[in-house]
Amino acid sequence: MSLTKITHESAIKQLRNIKVIATDIDGTLTKNGEFSSQLLSALEQLQQQNIIVILITGRSAGWCQGIVNYLPVWGIIAENGGVYCLKNNQKITPLTTIEDITEHRTILQNNFEFLKSQFPQLITSNDNQFRITDWTFDCHDLTQEELSTIQKICNQNQWGFTYSHIQGHLKPLEQNKAKALMKIKEIYFQHLSLQEIATVGDSPNDETLFNMDLFPISVGVNNILKYAERLIYKPVYLTKLPEIDGFCELVKLLI
Repeated sequence: MSLTKITHESAIKQLRNIKVIATDIDGTLTKNGEFSSQLLSALEQLQQQNIIVILITGRSAGWCQGIVNYLPVWGIIAENGGVYCLKNNQKITPLTTIEDITEHRTILQNNFEFLKSQFPQLITSNDNQFRITDWTFDCHDLTQEELSTIQKICNQNQWGFTYSHIQGHLKPLEQNKAKALMKIKEIYFQHLSLQEIATVGDSPNDETLFNMDLFPISVGVNNILKYAERLIYKPVYLTKLPEIDGFCELVKLLI
């Protein structure tokens, strides 16, 4: 992976103009799967500098509706771009149009059952019952070959699929983090240029946020290196450290 270290002079110059950070959560803001005092301190520092933070995650709508009110952030995009909710607002707003949610979830379940017939070890994720737009299953025990096969099956059947180090996601074909973030920008941040938005992530489900044609300033925390050969779009900049330690590197440069 050919990336510029975030301490590079050109990176520092670009980052001085950032007004919004759109960041993944798990593996990017966490440490060993947990939130820490580092995260709260970093978010508070960004807030003091009037830098807006938008969380953008594969986590479920139900989970995100709760967590957004406990962190100093603008809002959260959940289910890899399916829905969003704002700080201190309990309304979950769709970003993907679904005419009949019950029918949609039945289709997702049928798709999952087909995959399970090919991979009997697949287990539906515990948070699946709190989801609207996607269907998730645990994937941390799957090999890269198995994930690639699942991706091929989904491509052949016109299903959307992405994954992180935590979950695999069956979803609408065109649903992804980048499209969702662009919609949020059009609604709430029309006054900002794309050069004033930084995207941050660590996994394949963050890949669309690394598309330079959409987001010219993207950052991968160091643990993204394990996916280096699997990504078509790669982040422009790379932190020295993984997870929240890497995110804190970015924050130090911004403030």
